[in-house]
Amino acid sequence: MSEVDLEARIPNNVGLRDNKRLMRALETWQPAFLDWWRGLGPSDFNEDLIYLRTAVGVGKGGWAHYDYVKMPDYRWGIFLAEPSGDQKIHFGDHLGEPVWTEVPGEFRNRLRRLIVTQGDTEPASVEQQRLLGKTAPSLYDLRSLFQVNVEEGRHLWAMVYLLHTYFGKDGREEAEAMLHRHSGDPDNPRILEAFNKPIETWVDFFCFTTFTDRDGKYQLAALAESGFDPLARTTQFMLTEEAYHMQTGENGVGRILHRSAELMREGIDPKSRGAIPLDLMQRYINFWASASMDLFGGEDSTNAAESFAMGLKGRYREGDGIYKDPKALGAEYPLEVPAEDGTMTKKSIPLRRAMNALLLDAYVQDCTRIVSRWNRDLDRLGVDFRIRLPSKRFNRNQGVYAGRPFSPDGDLLTREEWEARKDEWLPSEKDRDYVKSCMKAVYEPGKIANWIAPPHQGVDGKPFEFEYVKFH
Repeated sequence: MSEVDLEARIPNNVGLRDNKRLMRALETWQPAFLDWWRGLGPSDFNEDLIYLRTAVGVGKGGWAHYDYVKMPDYRWGIFLAEPSGDQKIHFGDHLGEPVWTEVPGEFRNRLRRLIVTQGDTEPASVEQQRLLGKTAPSLYDLRSLFQVNVEEGRHLWAMVYLLHTYFGKDGREEAEAMLHRHSGDPDNPRILEAFNKPIETWVDFFCFTTFTDRDGKYQLAALAESGFDPLARTTQFMLTEEAYHMQTGENGVGRILHRSAELMREGIDPKSRGAIPLDLMQRYINFWASASMDLFGGEDSTNAAESFAMGLKGRYREGDGIYKDPKALGAEYPLEVPAEDGTMTKKSIPLRRAMNALLLDAYVQDCTRIVSRWNRDLDRLGVDFRIRLPSKRFNRNQGVYAGRPFSPDGDLLTREEWEARKDEWLPSEKDRDYVKSCMKAVYEPGKIANWIAPPHQGVDGKPFEFEYVKFH
């Protein structure tokens, strides 16, 4: 591991100064990245000073520096976590073998596809969110949005580094393509469907960062177990930054619920004050939670089985020794699936083919914890309404439940029942129009829109009233 070189044009701890060819390639890619940022990154705020944290190291404490910066001048860098003491592959068919520092030839295509798919999500979310700054509910939230955006940009750099370093001409072409695909583009969209959905409002943004970024946490955590050491250490450090993105969403949704519950406690209809009714929030949660569950892929997947067997992508917390069989052989995973006669039937699949399902189970457990936290706050405020996480079967477009009409409770419905009730469970156009009508920018320090409660604390020890954004 090299020392962190903060003076380089591209800050890094991967020894770029000692690899002139790689440094030239990345410095050639950098202007194209900045052109993409100015064209498709946060709209209209590139000349403003934003109070942002920038990665300056990879240690557990003091790894980030806070200061005002214009976003195009942000110091996007390349950082790998420190190597662990145990440099052995700890799952799959290569269990106990030394980790790879170069790409095994037989795994090249699959490993490249894993990196490209992950990397493609990073600029996609920035594109999805590019107009949100125009309706920010407070300077605190505007700064949070931009912090998420610049770190997603850094995560793109992390994947581009791997492509340039380990995949030659193919990798360079893939890195360029990630700037040419655009979220929602009819001719050249992003790879995963959830990253082509527009993030039109801050309600969408907070749900996205709660649920979709949390999918990212679990995908990154699975890649952080990889036997390909550069990928494992890259994603380990990405997880450090990703935690703030999920916290932004979890707290943001909680603050919306809190504000509406405050009004209800006073006997006031939230809609009469331009706030978001709790049942409407439930529909947005249903939409984004189900869309995010699709990102895990099919519950029964030979691709996932092969990635596990090869040692490329593990289970959640694989390295913690919580699984009895690190090879995942001999065991099965139970599934309840729709039968031809309209009922549910049970089947079992080999555990290796259920790697996506296992990752989704860990995700659902995490989301259930978050929903419980929101509900505890509603309970403290004396409101009877409770948020519910929808079933894994609800509104799915991937996997064994794809296209089937299930209720949020997981009950199989007729197509007619689904059509009659879907607006109870998912945001309607009327819902979306109302939420859009609530989105009005508040840029005065210490002030906040009426539909969301202020945070309990500011950023970097600063109060909520701090001037997090200085407009030029």
